[in-house]
Amino acid sequence: MAYESKLLQWSAHVILGLFAAACLIPFALLIVSSLSSEASIIQNGYSFFPTEFSLDAYHYLWTHVGELGRAYGITVLITVVGTTVSLAISSMLAYPLSRHDMPLKNFWTFFVFFTMLFNGGLVPTYMVYTQIFDIKNTLFGLLIPGLLMNGFNVLLVRTFFMTSIPSALLEAASIDGASEIKTFYRIVLPLSLPIMATIGLFQAIAYWNDWFNGLIYLTDTSLFGIQTILNKMMTDIQFLTSNSNLASTGAGQAIMELPSTTVRMAIAAIGVLPILIAYPFFQKYFVKGITIGAVK
Repeated sequence: MAYESKLLQWSAHVILGLFAAACLIPFALLIVSSLSSEASIIQNGYSFFPTEFSLDAYHYLWTHVGELGRAYGITVLITVVGTTVSLAISSMLAYPLSRHDMPLKNFWTFFVFFTMLFNGGLVPTYMVYTQIFDIKNTLFGLLIPGLLMNGFNVLLVRTFFMTSIPSALLEAASIDGASEIKTFYRIVLPLSLPIMATIGLFQAIAYWNDWFNGLIYLTDTSLFGIQTILNKMMTDIQFLTSNSNLASTGAGQAIMELPSTTVRMAIAAIGVLPILIAYPFFQKYFVKGITIGAVK
C-alpha cells in the first residue's frame, strides 16, 4: 500500500513537472526569438536555438530608452496606487457583505454581482469619464476606468471573510468594546493576508498589462504607460515596414531593415519580466487565497 502511494505521488510530480515545463516553453521561445536576427527568423522560423545571435531588437528599444523609462515609471506608479486603492475598496465593501446582520445584505450582494454581467458599453462609459469626470489626458484615465473596482474580487474577498474568519472571534471583539472599524483593521485584515495577496496580484497584473485605457483616454504620449507605449511602437514598426511606397529610397531601405518580428518578442519580454519576477513572492499566498476564497 505504501509502495502504491509512493508511486502515485511520484507520478503526480512527473505530470505536474511536465505541465510546468509546458508553461515555460513559450517564455523560453520568446526570449530566444528576441535574441535572434530578423533574417534568421524569416528564413528558418522560430527555434529554441538561435541560428544567428543578434541584439538588434534590444538595440532598437534602447534608442527609445528615455521614452520607455518614463513609461515604466508611470506604469509602476499606477500599478502600486491602483492596487492599493482597489484592495482598500474591495475589502471595505466585502466586509459588511460578509456580516449576517447587515441590513439588505442580499440586495447589495446582488447589486455587486449584477456589475459582473452588464455594463454601459464603451461609448457611454467614455462620455461619462471624459465629459463628466474629465479624466482625459490625466493619470486617472489609466487608474479608474474598468480596473479600480471589480465585482468578482469583492465577492471573492466576501467569501473568504465568511468562511475563514470565525464569527466567534468577531463577537469576542465586539464584547471587548472594539468598534466595527477597529475589528476590521485589527482582526479581519491581519487574518486575510492570503486573499489580500491574491486579489493584489490579480489587480497588479491587470494594471501592468493594461494598454486599452491609454489608447482610449490618452492622446498625450508623455502619459503613456509601458504597455501603451510598447503597443504604439509595434504599430509604428508594422506601418513603416508595410509601406511599400518608400521601399526604393534610402530611407525606405533602412525602414525595411527594422527588426519588426524580433522587436515584438523583445517588447513582450520586457513587458512580462517584472510580473515573472514578482510572482514567486506571492505564490504561496496566491494558491492558499484562491483555494480558500473560491472553493469554500
